[in-house]
Amino acid sequence: MPQPLPPDYMAYDRTIVVFSPDGRLLQVEYARQMVKNGSTAIGLKIKDGVVLGAVKVNMPLAVAESYKKIYDIDDHISVVSAGSLADARSLVEMARVRAQINKITYGEPISVSSLTKYISNRKHLVTQYAGVRPYGVGLLVGGVDKSGARLFETEPSGTMIEWRAQVIGKGADKAKTILSKEYKDGLDLKSGVKLLLKALKAGEKEATAETVNMIAVTKKGTERVSVKDIEREK
Repeated sequence: MPQPLPPDYMAYDRTIVVFSPDGRLLQVEYARQMVKNGSTAIGLKIKDGVVLGAVKVNMPLAVAESYKKIYDIDDHISVVSAGSLADARSLVEMARVRAQINKITYGEPISVSSLTKYISNRKHLVTQYAGVRPYGVGLLVGGVDKSGARLFETEPSGTMIEWRAQVIGKGADKAKTILSKEYKDGLDLKSGVKLLLKALKAGEKEATAETVNMIAVTKKGTERVSVKDIEREK
């Protein structure tokens, strides 16, 4: 949680472009908190790709297909979000255009690291100008390119970090405990999917077959994973 602010901090609280005396960008901290308040999202590398999963907010009367937490960027890259769904949608649309421009310009798919750097640069850009706010969303970007399977996190400040497995959202602490104990390099798809589901359920009580979405990205492309099928195998 962001630290309580003394009264003389109000000026730093209201603008994005001024550091506080102790070196904080308060609006960026608030955006990070929005990510922490979002439903849990996980990404982990497996032997031949990446598995991404998330818990969707359960809205009984809503059409489930009308709101997403997992998006395809290209045939070889997908992202999962925690935080503002509107901000996620906006960044995804920019990323899709960037991926297509790269393919047309260079005649090859964009690398996972290049696409993540593009998203991170966009996030960082809006922390440097007055009249805008940071993106209140964290993204896990997973895919397969010439260098193999890659998984990156990009957070509201524009920081970009590569991971073998990572969790964002409100259930991150409990889910990370599971991953820290049980994650191993070179997991096959089946084992990776089961571990991701176990971590999601540890992070959130709301994680059920109806609320969990998963996708696997391998050399063959993207594949939706049926949570109900996984649970039947137990």
